[in-house]
Amino acid sequence: MAGEYPLEACVPVQQFPVLKGRRVAPGWWWMATSGRHVHYGFGAMRTQVMLLDRDPQVIAVACRPVELMWRGRGGSVVSHAPHLMARLADGSGVLIDCAGARGAGRRLVRRALHVEAAAEAAGWHYRLVGPPSAVLEANVRWLAGYRHPRCAPDGLSSVTRCFRLPRPLVEGVHLLGDPVAVWPAVFHALWRGVLSAPLDRPLHSHVMTVSAGPKTGAQL
Repeated sequence: MAGEYPLEACVPVQQFPVLKGRRVAPGWWWMATSGRHVHYGFGAMRTQVMLLDRDPQVIAVACRPVELMWRGRGGSVVSHAPHLMARLADGSGVLIDCAGARGAGRRLVRRALHVEAAAEAAGWHYRLVGPPSAVLEANVRWLAGYRHPRCAPDGLSSVTRCFRLPRPLVEGVHLLGDPVAVWPAVFHALWRGVLSAPLDRPLHSHVMTVSAGPKTGAQL
């Protein structure tokens, strides 16, 4: 069954070309979730990989691991390789196509209907996603710079204890010790969702922050 095949272990079935004029060329994102690199083809796709890496229900992500084919109008063969695939903690999967700031084109919207039907037949899900808000993206991108476990070599227990009650971020940092050593651990805790702060507003040193425990709730 296609729904049971480990697509997250597959290499891309199609490569992304380097296009003149694009601000972001194809590249690789190191996933804190799985410890592996995931390929992306353009900026909007890189953003979605980043958001998936922070989603607690996602355990693995792959770039274009599968190509779907079906009969179009007049019997012509239509093929489409969804941009991303995410494996969820419950064993199910999600196929994802990424739309840019201008939205999805008509061809992608038409193909999305067929991909969604195929995903449902396999017991999966399908999403055609647009970009997040500029503030949320900027905040998560900043925190992503501290996603590696080395940012919190001594664990996060002292960080969670310090923020048991809501307090400004900078206040907790100074209580914990040397800011140069503490800030990376605090940002790592925010990335992990161990600390909670309103990321839909600009992140700054005086934002109110509180311990949240393991992050729950899917972003998909």
